Amino acid sequence: MTALIPWQTFYVIVGSSAGALTGLVFVAMALIADLPLIRGGADANDAFSTPIVVHFGVVLVLAAIMSAPWTSLGAPALLCEACGVAGLVYAIVVTRRMRKQSAYRPEFEDWLFHTILPIVSYALLGASGLASRAYPTNALFGVAAAALLLLVVGIHNVWDSVTYLVFVRREQEHGTPRKN
Repeated sequence: MTALIPWQTFYVIVGSSAGALTGLVFVAMALIADLPLIRGGADANDAFSTPIVVHFGVVLVLAAIMSAPWTSLGAPALLCEACGVAGLVYAIVVTRRMRKQSAYRPEFEDWLFHTILPIVSYALLGASGLASRAYPTNALFGVAAAALLLLVVGIHNVWDSVTYLVFVRREQEHGTPRKN
């Protein structure tokens, strides 16, 4: 499909970034695995860490979908719609998990980056899939915006999680901040 050809470089960059960042999440988790467990930590992981990998995974899948040699926009549009709907359901599950977990009291920034922005991104993705039949050019920009938003959300959430675990948790465990 000729409409997707100009997007190839974009999705190579975005997909590669999502793949590399997913790998770095695993490295970061391995490096902080020595921290003592906290009560409710598994629930907090389900609410805060697992979605990061899911969002990066969705970006990687979108890059693959949008880079495949389709003959029309029909199949990728349908797949974007499906990813958007599945992502919305998952974002609702994450919201419930955030409310249920007791290891950490979420602040506004947490709600923004762990629930609101992912919901916006997945809604945009699903809507772009639907709109692609009538407005293919605009829809392709919508899919790209959704992918970038998920990538930025994931980057923010990794940084936020790691800094929380390294600085806040270390101070709680040892009573003093780490000195350089």
